[in-house]
Amino acid sequence: MRKRTLVSVLFLFSLLFLLPDQGRKLHANAEDSSDEVTDPPKIEEKLGGHGGLSTDSDVVHRESESISKKSLRSNAEKFEFQAEVSRLMDIIINSLYSNKDIFLRELISNASDALDKIRFLALTDKEVLGEGDTAKLEIQIKLDKAKKILSIRDRGIGMTKEDLIKNLGTIAKSGTSAFVEKMQSSGDLNLIGQFGVGFYSAYLVADYIEADGKFAVSEDTWNEPLGRGTEIRLHLRDEAGEYLEESKLKDLVKRYSEFINFPIHLWASKEVETEVPVEEDESAEEETETPSTEEEKEEDAEDEDSEKKQKTKKVKETVYEWELLNDVKAIWLRSPKEVTEEEYTKFYHSLSKDFSEEKPMAWSHFNAEGDVEFKAVLYVPPKAPHDLYESYYNSNKANLKLYVRRVFISDEFDELLPKYLSFLKGLVDSDTLPLNVSREMLQQHSSLKTIKKKLIRKALDMIRKVAEEDPDEVHDDDKKDVEKSGENDEKKGQYTKFWNEFGKSIKLGIIEDASNRNRLAKLLRFETTKSDGKLTSLDQYIKRMKKGQKDVFYITGSSKEQLEKSPFLERLIKKGYEVIFFTDPVDEYLMQYLMDYEDKKFQNVSKEGLKVGKDSKVKELTKWWKESLASENVDDVKISNRLADTPCVVVTSKFGWSANMERIMQSQTLSDANKQAYMRGKRVLEINPRHPIIKELKERVASDPEDESVKETAQLMYQTALIESGFVLNDPKDFAGRIYNSVKSSLKISPDAVAEEEVEAEETETSEEATEAKSDDLAGGLNIEAEQVEEETPTKDEL
Repeated sequence: MRKRTLVSVLFLFSLLFLLPDQGRKLHANAEDSSDEVTDPPKIEEKLGGHGGLSTDSDVVHRESESISKKSLRSNAEKFEFQAEVSRLMDIIINSLYSNKDIFLRELISNASDALDKIRFLALTDKEVLGEGDTAKLEIQIKLDKAKKILSIRDRGIGMTKEDLIKNLGTIAKSGTSAFVEKMQSSGDLNLIGQFGVGFYSAYLVADYIEADGKFAVSEDTWNEPLGRGTEIRLHLRDEAGEYLEESKLKDLVKRYSEFINFPIHLWASKEVETEVPVEEDESAEEETETPSTEEEKEEDAEDEDSEKKQKTKKVKETVYEWELLNDVKAIWLRSPKEVTEEEYTKFYHSLSKDFSEEKPMAWSHFNAEGDVEFKAVLYVPPKAPHDLYESYYNSNKANLKLYVRRVFISDEFDELLPKYLSFLKGLVDSDTLPLNVSREMLQQHSSLKTIKKKLIRKALDMIRKVAEEDPDEVHDDDKKDVEKSGENDEKKGQYTKFWNEFGKSIKLGIIEDASNRNRLAKLLRFETTKSDGKLTSLDQYIKRMKKGQKDVFYITGSSKEQLEKSPFLERLIKKGYEVIFFTDPVDEYLMQYLMDYEDKKFQNVSKEGLKVGKDSKVKELTKWWKESLASENVDDVKISNRLADTPCVVVTSKFGWSANMERIMQSQTLSDANKQAYMRGKRVLEINPRHPIIKELKERVASDPEDESVKETAQLMYQTALIESGFVLNDPKDFAGRIYNSVKSSLKISPDAVAEEEVEAEETETSEEATEAKSDDLAGGLNIEAEQVEEETPTKDEL
């Protein structure tokens, strides 16, 4: 392992960054080493030492320290910050200055991550921890009120010089750009930890990190070596003085960092009573009476001897010692019955680095026993991450922390949950998995499949429970009992909220996870023709099905409003059938995998195969129409049993693409029209034999099947039906021409009539003369109008 540079220099080497000044005097400049620069005072040489009174030796020490720092800055290597840092700091300093408390939780969180990493390395290299105090995995917080310094120390993995340069100068890799964009839109500073840039929250309270648009890295030669890890020293501003109070720091650790998995110690003061010798000049003169007897004289003599030996007094003295601030046992190791709702919420905030006021929607805390033993806590977040579906198939991001026998292994382990459940946050601690193997070998471990299977089942049970406890999800027959109980008001509408945030993940799960498809289908929600704008489930749909109905009817499209007007629904609605609206593009893929549910088949009402009522037989007309549409590649013409008020529609074959799917695929940026051709469904024209237009066509075809005007009408009706059915015309020009011919016919204009040729008029005046003439005419017109207005306006006397 590389020897790591001691990171006590992290702030003393100067992160020289140009902060928005806001009237403050900047304390240092990387290019300036003049004597006028005020140097940050040094915290005690030894973390844990006592602060004392200033002496001549202190002054000498500070002067030599100041010289060392000036020399450090002048000899340090200078580096430019990335441009993104300016935007980040502008937001933190100017826009979000009111929420300063978060700086401590972010720095403690970073310290915890560093400790996790060194503990993981120690699994294969025990010597990396060292001995004595160096081997302690802990976080220490110390105050120096006189110098206004707050220090945070960990014995984690630390950083080399190269690490510092890379991570401080080019921070976009850790999510700065994404954080800046999200902050500008939402303004929620609590997001900072989720983007990996929580370190910069230190600027909320500290005057140092020093400033001029650059940062410098140099070796710290005047402080005592750390041994391993990081020490960050914040030189607090005057207005941040509250963070020099022990009570304030204790409150922040309790609020934000109570469940950090390493001990957090504060160098805290307390008063104790001690006995100290009484000095001679403080001895009180006691009045004594003359002893009356020899016995009393002897007793007094004994008392005097005793007082001479034990002359002390009790005084209160302030002492300092390390005080443990997070003494709560790891929550997942406790029995679920012992953990309160408030503790689960606090643990979620600590685990997810989401410190908004919203509680998680649900959680599941369980112990798995048997061949594979593990403990787990799973949470459903209150909101979906902003980038949940942006790179769904390309991202290996996971939100579960993996522990093995209380040792943190990784928070980037994507083998514990499938991608469609990647929005869940939580922790898994296994006693079965081996510790001393690489992460790659761990991914192939046989126990991992068992853990994953149980986690999926528990996760789906947790989500199902959200629906079961939501009063809005209760069936109509049970609503009265729920309303009478008046319970679970807080859970009202929770599943609708879940569905709006994570519904797409459930649909992706149906596509990807065949073994859990039925469980996931129970979690599906959608609107229907009878749901009155509310979400409903497949179980509720089946319960409302008409007697004798064998299929679950659905239709796909771009919006509910568009689908409600679809001609495919006409007869179904009139006969009282319920139809599901699927309006998400992923629904087209979903229904290719969800073929049935509870022994009910799914039927797309825009495809062939729909059976509603009896079929009508008009063979002559359908045969003639199919021959007339030979050039349109129409597969068949049939009598429809789905239409009521529309003369005709175009449906697709059962296993081909619907019109909506064709539209989705054609809109793909890299789509290949030639490769897509074989997936397009065969088009079938269905006609409504009860419609007056179809009746008239039938009579005319019977009278003269070769009538060109009738064929033209049949062709136009087919193209109109294509558009109404959601298809895109291959030749819009041809369709427009047929419409214009129909308009001519209705206006009794000859079909051969064409637009007149443009006649070029000879110029009789120059353009200037014409312009002047027009101006004169306009002026004259205005004058005339003005005169008329005067004549028509009544005088004062007339009024």
